Amino acid sequence: MIIIGALLCAGCTQQAAQSEKTVGKTADTATPGYKTVVDSRGVAVKIPTDIKRVVTISDGLVEGSMIRFGVQDTIVGVGSSCIQRNFTYDFPSVKGKNVTYVRGMNPVLYLYPKLGNITRIGESSVAINYETLAGLKPDVVILRLGDCTLRYPDDENVKKTITTIESLNIPLVVTYGPNAYKTAKVSGITDEIRILGEVFGKEAEAKKMSDYLEGQVNMIKERTRDIPDTQKPSVLILGLSPTARSQGGAGQVFGRGTIESFFIEDLVNAKNSYSEESATFKTLSAEQILANNPDKIVLCTANGYHPPMELYDAPYYQNLQGLTAVKNKQVSALPWTPCNCGKRLEYPIDVMVIAKTAYPDKFSDIELSEWLLEFYENLYGVDEATAKELRSVQWMDWTVKS
Repeated sequence: MIIIGALLCAGCTQQAAQSEKTVGKTADTATPGYKTVVDSRGVAVKIPTDIKRVVTISDGLVEGSMIRFGVQDTIVGVGSSCIQRNFTYDFPSVKGKNVTYVRGMNPVLYLYPKLGNITRIGESSVAINYETLAGLKPDVVILRLGDCTLRYPDDENVKKTITTIESLNIPLVVTYGPNAYKTAKVSGITDEIRILGEVFGKEAEAKKMSDYLEGQVNMIKERTRDIPDTQKPSVLILGLSPTARSQGGAGQVFGRGTIESFFIEDLVNAKNSYSEESATFKTLSAEQILANNPDKIVLCTANGYHPPMELYDAPYYQNLQGLTAVKNKQVSALPWTPCNCGKRLEYPIDVMVIAKTAYPDKFSDIELSEWLLEFYENLYGVDEATAKELRSVQWMDWTVKS
């Protein structure tokens, strides 16, 4: 603690200097070998031009971008176990046999297996080991707000984390995920990718990647933009969370202020069946979900993966069999994405699944299983065999027709 205290004092001057706000990226001519990058806060951060050691505090977007840029070998520390673990999920069936999913993982772990053995500095703003962080001697720390690890800029623990890291005399670049804004949106992801491109001198690659992601979403938006309100189906994003069940509820739903609702209403041009003006999720009882009775249901990661089969066959969801979407088999599932609070590079997959669920006729020409392969190939620059593995570890093989 004495050592950390001394480092805190030593870093005060740099913290004050980094708080200066500016626009764009500039070379630091006064200090050869350094440049200045403006992060999502508007803070000008001086970083080395030749980065050798990076600590990331992110649930996958930062690491995924670094993999695409080819600089993943500079990662010496991470701040989330969700990018380091293999997952298994199972649930009972009324048919008498458990259903089990294995080898689920964040795509970045499959693409860069070394992540599983890299030093982890903590799990959240209250658990970061600053002594371990300082001992890694990073050239820069990249912290993403809006993820499950660190959620909101105004949170006192988040502020303390930022202040402490900067006071350790370590350059800190902060990016804002969708949840870090008052109104959730995905345009900030493009800005995050741009900032990361500037950090690593990969501006052209960053623009190519963000243009591709935006292009996929804009294609979906273009196909559905003229649908009148009277023809829009109601879509419910439902998290079949064991935590919700332990609290007496049936699942979690997402209000209109969430990124999930933005996907439904602003990108797919359907109706969010849960119309509460809330910027977070809420646990509903079975009776409340039955009363909501959406036309379509899309299951999301919620303390585990949840395929349509669980809603159809699990004994603890037999009380929801009266839902229109269940009776009509209008239930689909988003990819397995552990700690997917702030959305990551794969967010167009979520939008496509919602779009095909809401408007199957408008997207009948798109075979989801093949579209996924093309998506992974273009996003990460991988071959078809690797793309198939990414589809599998995100538990999207249900899209492959037998």
